[in-house]
Amino acid sequence: MSLRAVRAGGIRLSRPLVTRGRPSGFSAVGTLMWIPPLEEMNRRLILKFENLVQLRGACRQLCTPSYRKVNRAQWKPVQSSAHPVWSVLCPQFWQKDKLISIALSQRRHLATKEETKKKRKKIPLTKGEVEIRQKMTVEELAQAMGKDIDHIYEALLYTDVDVASLERDSILHEGHIKLVVKKSGMKYKSAKLKEEKERENTDAVKRPPADPAVLTPRPPVVTILGHVDHGKTTLLDSLRKTQVAAMEAGGITQHIGAFLVHLPSGEKITFLDTPGHAAFSAMRARGTHVTDIVILVVAAEDGVMQQTVESIQHAKKAGVPLILAINKCDKPEADPERVKKELLAHDVVCEEFGGDVQAVNISALKGENLMVLAEATVALAEMLELKADATGLVEGTVIESRKDKGKGPVTTAIIQRGTLRKGCVLVAGKSWAKVRFMFDENGKAVDAASPGIPVEIMGWKEVPSAGDEILEVESEQRAHEVVAWRTYVEQQERMKKDVEVIEAKQKEHRMEYEKKQQKLAHLTWRQRKAVLYKANKHLMFSKPKERTEMDKNVLLLVVKGDVDGSVEAILNILDSYDADDECKLDVIHFGMGDISETDISLAEAFNGVVFGFSVKANESIKQLAAKKGIKIKLHNIIYQLIEDLKDELNSRLPPSVVENTIGEASVLDIFSVTVGKNKVPVAGCRVHKGLLDKKMKFKLIRNRDVIWKGSLSSLKHHKDDVQVIKTGMDCGLSLDKYIEFNIGDEIICYEEKEVEQTTSWDPGF
Repeated sequence: MSLRAVRAGGIRLSRPLVTRGRPSGFSAVGTLMWIPPLEEMNRRLILKFENLVQLRGACRQLCTPSYRKVNRAQWKPVQSSAHPVWSVLCPQFWQKDKLISIALSQRRHLATKEETKKKRKKIPLTKGEVEIRQKMTVEELAQAMGKDIDHIYEALLYTDVDVASLERDSILHEGHIKLVVKKSGMKYKSAKLKEEKERENTDAVKRPPADPAVLTPRPPVVTILGHVDHGKTTLLDSLRKTQVAAMEAGGITQHIGAFLVHLPSGEKITFLDTPGHAAFSAMRARGTHVTDIVILVVAAEDGVMQQTVESIQHAKKAGVPLILAINKCDKPEADPERVKKELLAHDVVCEEFGGDVQAVNISALKGENLMVLAEATVALAEMLELKADATGLVEGTVIESRKDKGKGPVTTAIIQRGTLRKGCVLVAGKSWAKVRFMFDENGKAVDAASPGIPVEIMGWKEVPSAGDEILEVESEQRAHEVVAWRTYVEQQERMKKDVEVIEAKQKEHRMEYEKKQQKLAHLTWRQRKAVLYKANKHLMFSKPKERTEMDKNVLLLVVKGDVDGSVEAILNILDSYDADDECKLDVIHFGMGDISETDISLAEAFNGVVFGFSVKANESIKQLAAKKGIKIKLHNIIYQLIEDLKDELNSRLPPSVVENTIGEASVLDIFSVTVGKNKVPVAGCRVHKGLLDKKMKFKLIRNRDVIWKGSLSSLKHHKDDVQVIKTGMDCGLSLDKYIEFNIGDEIICYEEKEVEQTTSWDPGF
């Protein structure tokens, strides 16, 4: 019999040790213990096995994912001189009570913290549906389901997720979230979007009305309105001693212009020259909203025209007084009195008829009576007592805007309040500017612009829209706040509209789907699948561009213009398009500036056409477009662009088939012949108009109804096969289909010709 002294970390164990072959023991005081060979060994082995089972259960609890991950930060292994770490590996040396207490000491410590958390925040029990959303974390999903985190980990074992790498704040994929809910025997529903907290309004607003004591006189703003080619720009040229009209494409104004005119008397008048063409109605309306006086130009030989009436309506709507300028009075056919009488029908009453509208007969080309017109304008301005506040923050209106290659975004504006200087920070629409330079209408740099003065502003970050209100703000930071607020408001409005459109589309698609399902209701699901597959087979393997090409009745446009007003005019014309049943028309992109590579790429992606107004496309862009098969159509005159657009629409329309009658014959007799084993009906006919040509198409008419259309199987004159039967000749003919003839039937010989269709869209000019 041998003895074994066991030491572990300087501590003697009092547990008996069973050695191979013979039992031996060593107590804490060195006492030898005799162990019976069989009974005592079995009892000790059973005791050790029970201890190992309890230790294994405790370790499994400690190694669960929730405790391993949740409490990693609080995990502090307990090491003491009484129970060393290595003893965990050799539990057979522990007493039963000490084994359990050491193994579960840390578990009790963690469980206490978990219980504290549960007391603080109770997990609600979820019954029925679980509200889920994208990017939920493990903890959020557990709270939504009313389960603990261990339940989520266990459910995720059924997925391809690496559970060992998950934290409680790990984001789960939406598919995994749904699977966890399903595995838990619950249903899920998408959570409603949380309503965003009401955002503080940080928009810029106009200042309160100024004290009358600080108001100073300002030049009147006069807008020249009238029908196209009635001499508006020529009148302004004569006043300014310039030749603007000679430089305009087609001899017509297609932009709104602002000019400051110095009269010989020393007075200053700001003139706005607006287009008279029907396409530029929005520009004329914009001109009347910033003006003080309207000069209505009417040609003495033409009288009141369509745009004349529209100009009167714009002036009345804006509440602006009128001065009538009857132009071209130097022509022999001029009749100023007729013009005045025609205007009575539109509530424009001249002074000689007891009204308050001044009428001046002029000749803009020869410069006759222009000073009289200017004096009438100054007199009316004095009566209106036009004054403004030249101090404080600037207020104004964008008359026109464009992108300049050298200057960047540029706007033409009229200042209405305050004095604009370099360095001012302005906001217009969703754009802002720190004024770098200012120019007058002649391109000369100016340092300041007071109320009533037109000025070209350089320094915008983006191109604002024509008609936008200009407001000065205190700093660039404030400008960013204003633009951010306006962008936010626009986004909210767009979202509301999008939701309405989406709901309407969903309802429409749902109705279409239900109709299709009703048609296929009598079929089995396999038969329905087969029918749907055949119906959509031609779209399955085609690319997006090929699908667009399959539908030829679609015209997609990229529109580029030189200034914002031109683009606006073109878009307004396109808004009047009402022939979608013939050919769908849509604008995929619009903007200002020359044709760019981006425009070509967009047109290629959507199989569209690029239309440019008063812009250019360099050679590299043209070569790129030719290589990709993209059409570029450039124009400088608005009505030529619209005509070209109509031609493009016509080319997209399928040709219509027109029947051209060649000959007519009447059935006089009926008989039949035997061909093989079949009897074939034969009609004995006489041609009474034109001729019958066997190569052409035929139709059989009975009681004015078309019974048959096709070709002839035989055409004979007496017993001879012939190709043509002329007027007055008799013949026998049979059809390519078995049809019984009646005496009195009409046989018509005709040919089909394809004729190009034209669009029914009328833009109004």
